[in-house]
Amino acid sequence: MATPATKGDREVQRPPLYKVLLHNDDFTTQEFVDWVLVNVFRHDAESAHRIMLHVHVHGVGVAGIYPMEVAESKARKTMALAREAEFPLLCTIEPE
Repeated sequence: MATPATKGDREVQRPPLYKVLLHNDDFTTQEFVDWVLVNVFRHDAESAHRIMLHVHVHGVGVAGIYPMEVAESKARKTMALAREAEFPLLCTIEPE
C-alpha cells in the first residue's frame, strides 16, 4: 500500500527571478543613483557606489534580482523617485 504524500515529499518550485536594471543617462546624478541603490535596493554604500560606477561606465547595471512582483515594485518606486527629483533615470526588468 502506498503512503500518502506529505509536505516534505513535494518539491517546492522557486518563483522565476528578474533582474532590475538601471540605465545610464547624461542627466541623473551619480549621487542620486547611489541614494536609490541604498534606499530602494538596500545595498551598503560601498556596493551601491560600485554598481553606480558600473552603470556609468557600461551603460547599464543590475541593481538587484528579485521575484517578478518585487522587481516590478522596486522599478516603479525607482522611476517615481527619479521623476519626483526631475531625473530621467530609466529602470527596467528582465528575466534572469
